[in-house]
Amino acid sequence: MRKFKILGWTLLGILGIFILCGGIFINSLTPTYEGERQLLGLSEKVDVYYDTYGIPHIYANTEEDAFRALGFAHAQDRLWQMELLRRVGRGGLSEVFGKDLIKTDQFFLSLGIDDTTSETLSLLDMDSEMVQLSKAYLEGINQFVSKGPTPLEFYLTGLQKEPFTLRDVYNTVGYMAFSFAMAHKTDPLLTNIKDKLGPEYLKDLEINVDTSTLWIKNRKGLPVDSSENTITAMVSDALGNIALPLFEGSNSWVISPSKTKNGKVIFANDPHIGFAQPAVWYEAHVVTPTYEKYGYHMAGIPFPILGHDRQLAYGMTMFENDDVDFYFEEPHPSDSSKYRTTGGWTDYEIVSKTIKVKDSSDVSFAFRKTVHGPVLNGIADQVTGERPISMSWIYTQVENKVMHALYDMVHAANMLEFQSALTTIHAPGLNIMYGDAEGNIAWWATAKLYQIPEDVNTKLVYEPLTGMPVEKDYLDFSQNPQAINPPWNYVYSANNQPDSIAGMLYPGYYLPENRARRIVELLETKNNWDREMVAEMIMDVTSPVHPEIVDNLVKSLELKQLNSIQTKELDALVAWKGDYPLNSVEATVYTGWIYHFLKNTFADELGNELFEQVMATHFLKRLISPMAAKENSIWWDDIGTSEKVETKKEIVQKSFAQALESLEREFGSDRRNWTWNKFHTLEHGHPIGQVAIFRSLFNVGPFPVNGTREVINNMKFNFNETLRYDVLSGPSTRRIIDFSDVENSMSILPTGQSGNPFSPYYENQAEMYVKGEFRKMMMNREEIEATSKSLLTFRPTEE
Repeated sequence: MRKFKILGWTLLGILGIFILCGGIFINSLTPTYEGERQLLGLSEKVDVYYDTYGIPHIYANTEEDAFRALGFAHAQDRLWQMELLRRVGRGGLSEVFGKDLIKTDQFFLSLGIDDTTSETLSLLDMDSEMVQLSKAYLEGINQFVSKGPTPLEFYLTGLQKEPFTLRDVYNTVGYMAFSFAMAHKTDPLLTNIKDKLGPEYLKDLEINVDTSTLWIKNRKGLPVDSSENTITAMVSDALGNIALPLFEGSNSWVISPSKTKNGKVIFANDPHIGFAQPAVWYEAHVVTPTYEKYGYHMAGIPFPILGHDRQLAYGMTMFENDDVDFYFEEPHPSDSSKYRTTGGWTDYEIVSKTIKVKDSSDVSFAFRKTVHGPVLNGIADQVTGERPISMSWIYTQVENKVMHALYDMVHAANMLEFQSALTTIHAPGLNIMYGDAEGNIAWWATAKLYQIPEDVNTKLVYEPLTGMPVEKDYLDFSQNPQAINPPWNYVYSANNQPDSIAGMLYPGYYLPENRARRIVELLETKNNWDREMVAEMIMDVTSPVHPEIVDNLVKSLELKQLNSIQTKELDALVAWKGDYPLNSVEATVYTGWIYHFLKNTFADELGNELFEQVMATHFLKRLISPMAAKENSIWWDDIGTSEKVETKKEIVQKSFAQALESLEREFGSDRRNWTWNKFHTLEHGHPIGQVAIFRSLFNVGPFPVNGTREVINNMKFNFNETLRYDVLSGPSTRRIIDFSDVENSMSILPTGQSGNPFSPYYENQAEMYVKGEFRKMMMNREEIEATSKSLLTFRPTEE
């Protein structure tokens, strides 16, 4: 018995030592938020106060010292995220995740992001203030890489930490620019549909400008005088699986003083980005005697993409302009090394690249390149067939000054300086939203736009020697869509179609009017807006369009064919106001009906693969309402039945029955089990959390969430038959800046400030976010010092 006791105590002691060692190891991986550290390159000490939510408030005497401290602070919370984002553009994901990402790496290498970065770096003035601040930020990151603890993800993947360089900054910007583009998901797909079914099948897909929907109005204006007024589903799936942020859309509105209770501008913005853990934005408040900005940073980019100070605020939505073109190339009939150009037969450029692959040998590959860009056959899975297709992307064709623009934006002191900074953004296309303490409000569409001949359809792959010319006729920035201090006293963007410019409606992949209509509807009805009212509006979950869709579908139902349950649900839908709270049954029924309506309309002609690709596009969102209103369409007929021609009535009747049958089959006939919270959920996935045993450690959620696709609280999911609507993207932050009380402006992040699972700030905002709550964006130093959770002081390295 004594031996068993000794053995038991021995085992208990070993377990205790194991737990102690584990605790020490975990503690060693936790970010350092207090104490003192030496930081190489500092000229003077820097104080970093961490508030209740882990946001650093950095106080320094010089900008270089401030950005050096920012780099260290950013890295200790987000180094793993920085690592992944810098790898996308250079084709380095296979080195981390193995052979499954080889095709993704090949695609991004062929895009030319890394090659464009090389060209950009060769032209940089290394003595410019932008470069010097960027280098200071990188030095801060690299001192954490060198001296700080290694994040757990590096141990789990076996990846070694390496220093960051300017190349990484520009490659991250390149990935951001690509993630805004929609043409790679759309143009080859529409061409496939045209070739498979005929051009008449494109008519009802809403790929062109709809003159009946709400447009964003242009208005040139002047500053207020302050004395007068105090391609690829493959790529998307791959990046989604490793939880990298994919940009989807956004809302923003800025209200002028004449429509606010306190007579000052109120600014609101909620960019819609793919949900992931960590969340995309890292907040930081940076203060020097000559500079102050409360900003939202992307991992590895020194200057905030969103920001505000006491004088001005800015944010962004996606412009959705078409900046990618695809071309069929005509190969030489007897010499496969040549293709036809306007100047005759020309040799393909052959580009060779090598990809490092985890647990495998390197993979070398080569692709062809034309005057338009890379030939995607064999690289992008959506590009099939023998005809070579090349891709032209504006980001790789114009001198890249995006980092200069970001630097100038964060240093602008007024609206004119801010507007001047925007002129050098060539890609991605952005709607930049602006408001300031002087009472100015503005919206600018920023991108390098160009004249498009009337006979060119930018939504299809161009036939050889047709389409957009290589040398484009670029428009001056003054011709871009914009509105400055308009007489209707607000500006907004919801990714919808902007008004005409340069005598044309600029083509793009604009989203439907749903959110825009609701925003305008709410803004128009009040002239006493305050911060709390805007906070309620940014959480709005009502669609003005969905009840109209119901009304149009109901007209096609044969009511006598409905059973009692179907009749009851139809009555509820007819009375529904189009809102999506957690307890709504109508939201669940409507969503199922729309899915079956779309599938029964399009899947028979397209087949499953093309149908799923269509379901991932922006034009799918645009066509739902028009198709519900159409009586006649070539798509109504089911080509699988040769003995009859189906009508809209049959499609609608069948779809409504299927929606309710699937709910009864899976959840029973008691409609109390059909509430929206049981179907519509959000889980913030981490790349390592895709492995089941690590899910609970790294992932955050799931949570039931209100909202849906294309309402103001925009929660995107994929329609499907499973009735499980896992939310994929939505508001990446919600920001409200009130210039009547700027120090009490509000924000929230989807999960937390830190990407380190052992940090207390990893997920401490997640429940607040789903409840629609906010926290203060603190700017008052006295308040910050009095309420801060910790102080981390950086001092110059001793000689």
